[in-house]
Amino acid sequence: MRMFVRPSSSAEPHHDDVFSRPAAHGRLMQIRLLQYFVTLASEQHFARAAQICGVTQPTLSSGIVALEEQLGKRLVVREHRFMGLTPEGEAVLPWAQQLVADYMGLQKAAEMARGPLRGELRLGAIPASLPATGYLAKAVCSAHPELTIAVHSLTSREIERGLAAFELDAGLTYLDHEPPANVISVPLYAERYMFVARAGEGAGELKAITWGEAVAEPLCLLHRGMQNRRILDAHLASRGLTPQPQAIADSYVTLFAMVQSGGFATIIPDSYAALVSDLGWATVLPFADPFPPSRIGLVVLDRSPIGPLAKELLSIGQTLQLPASFVSL
Repeated sequence: MRMFVRPSSSAEPHHDDVFSRPAAHGRLMQIRLLQYFVTLASEQHFARAAQICGVTQPTLSSGIVALEEQLGKRLVVREHRFMGLTPEGEAVLPWAQQLVADYMGLQKAAEMARGPLRGELRLGAIPASLPATGYLAKAVCSAHPELTIAVHSLTSREIERGLAAFELDAGLTYLDHEPPANVISVPLYAERYMFVARAGEGAGELKAITWGEAVAEPLCLLHRGMQNRRILDAHLASRGLTPQPQAIADSYVTLFAMVQSGGFATIIPDSYAALVSDLGWATVLPFADPFPPSRIGLVVLDRSPIGPLAKELLSIGQTLQLPASFVSL
């Protein structure tokens, strides 16, 4: 089977244009059909997928049917709505994702040959790294004014899946603990823990705190589905300590809100400390017996050729200058 790739158009294809059918040579497949399938697999909803692809739902549905006819396999389980992918659909999906990503990379490479880099750079960032995203975005937009950067707050596992599915151009994540597979990385900074309490409450009166003292406080922490928490638990276990938080959350904003309300303390990366250290309600303490720092860096999928956006972001990451509040490597 030969693949026919042509630039996508804002106009919807006519039904007869879904396939070209030269005799004796099989059928030529449009990249648009693969885009429909990849988007539907990601959104798991026909109407949303159609909206993202810029077509009507019937057009997207007929495109999926056409792709299934082309391959001679049913790819999508559907009744009146999307029900999932068939085993054949699951097997085809990684290949479709790669073909669509290669086509997008081809377009970007052609654009860069004669003009500035344009479009959207999709960055997945673990919550612990979000304070660094502003500095990275500033560097990207300064170097490429016609490029926009979309930052998605994701877990480390979601970033790994997003890179593998070509849904992200790059990630900002931990490099040493549960490192993502099949990536090229650029270390940016090292992370240490800090203790935060409401001013005037309990341990908030100390100048520094031990880990034993910290776990005895009424803590609010990230939940165990987040890598920062798993790293913290592993460090504590190495010293025979087990945290018993009274509240858990999936964002540092929520943790800060709980501490500010009174009755809770929390543990945060030092990159967040600069955001609250000047606030009157917060006391930020270092640890008297700190754990080894954890490296955070940029990661892109290790493939050849590397996508133009990912390649440019790696280059920017290698020269990125972060303020002193980030521990240098």
